[in-house]
Amino acid sequence: MLKKILITSILLLSCLRGFVFAAEEEKFVNLIPIASPITPITARVIAQAINQSATDLAEALIIELDTPGGLDESMRQIVREILNSKVPVIVYVSPGGARASSAGVFITLAAHVAAMSPGTNIGAAHPVSLGGQMDSTMLKKVENDAAAYIKSLAKKRGRNEEWAEEAVRKSVSITEYEARQKKVIDLVANDLRDLLSKVDGRKIALQEGEERTLHTKNAQVKRIEISWRDRILEVITNPNIAYLLYTLGMLGLFFELSNPGAIFPGIIGGICLILAFFAFQSLPINYAGVLLMALGLILFLLEVKIVSHGALTIGGIISMLLGSLLLFDSPVPYMRVSLTLIIVAVVSTALFFIFAVGMGIKAQRRKPTTGQAGLLGQIAVARTPLEPEGTVFVEGELWKAISDQPVQVGEKVKILGVEHLTLKVTKA
Repeated sequence: MLKKILITSILLLSCLRGFVFAAEEEKFVNLIPIASPITPITARVIAQAINQSATDLAEALIIELDTPGGLDESMRQIVREILNSKVPVIVYVSPGGARASSAGVFITLAAHVAAMSPGTNIGAAHPVSLGGQMDSTMLKKVENDAAAYIKSLAKKRGRNEEWAEEAVRKSVSITEYEARQKKVIDLVANDLRDLLSKVDGRKIALQEGEERTLHTKNAQVKRIEISWRDRILEVITNPNIAYLLYTLGMLGLFFELSNPGAIFPGIIGGICLILAFFAFQSLPINYAGVLLMALGLILFLLEVKIVSHGALTIGGIISMLLGSLLLFDSPVPYMRVSLTLIIVAVVSTALFFIFAVGMGIKAQRRKPTTGQAGLLGQIAVARTPLEPEGTVFVEGELWKAISDQPVQVGEKVKILGVEHLTLKVTKA
């Protein structure tokens, strides 16, 4: 009897051990890579990743971060999602050469676990106006607000409040090892597997007093793929792409208005303009630049319809160039249009209107060379006396003609008009 009990116990323990191993093998973490400026699209992608990770019962969500910064409102939305997350969020500044600057500092400090890989840096979180220059009073208000916000994040996560404030007020930046020494981050990890090993067993405090212990040592990494829709939206919010979309949209509409019924330019132009204005919602747009660019295209179009001896062309180039430079009013490089792109777009547009469209309109205005209209002004030779009617020879054909004065055979006449297949002529 005792022997049977022992055998049964061993079998039960073996089964339980198998269940434990199976459970450990099923552990996984989700990973979302963010390697771009922080925009509303970024905020939505991260919010979706956090919700998906909570639904999937993932051990944690890893945000692999590499950003120069971005929009303040989008950053705050991401921070709110992290602070209220039902799943532990690990921000991992990676790979080597990556950075967490400006808005990236706030996101990193808000994470339940903040980590960096070798060869990365964090800092330079001084607020800048993405919509133009601020006066000293407003700049001070914004700076104080950002400093208080980042200190509250650092305090909540038990990180270096003093350094966090300096990152905002003095734009200080440090390497990954300095960040670890100053307790700005929790750890430095060589790669994802090293990261998962180092955070294994760490206790994480979530909202409403809930505490979670991470079991990540042997966890699988499941990459969350960004949808094609979000990838497209992320691409068009690039200032250079938005600038091209706006330029192409304006050109398309002008061609459609100039040639009603062409349809294709109008459809493409309308789509490009809608996408451009969607992108403008996420960018520091200056509507003076929008209007100047539109004026420049109008002046180019007028140049091929009105003789201005180049005045309208010069005005169009100046207007479009100024509009392009003013379109995105921001001191940060990643929120401005490339100067090279501006020059290429302005010159290409000007040349296209001057030569391509100009030649087309000149061809439409050119005097007809065939048919009855092409006979006007031609010189014909009388084959019979015109007293006042007779026949003349022109363009290899004999025509019936009527003259306002007598014309002898062999004399040259000039064609004044055509009426019912009869030429009206006069002596040349």
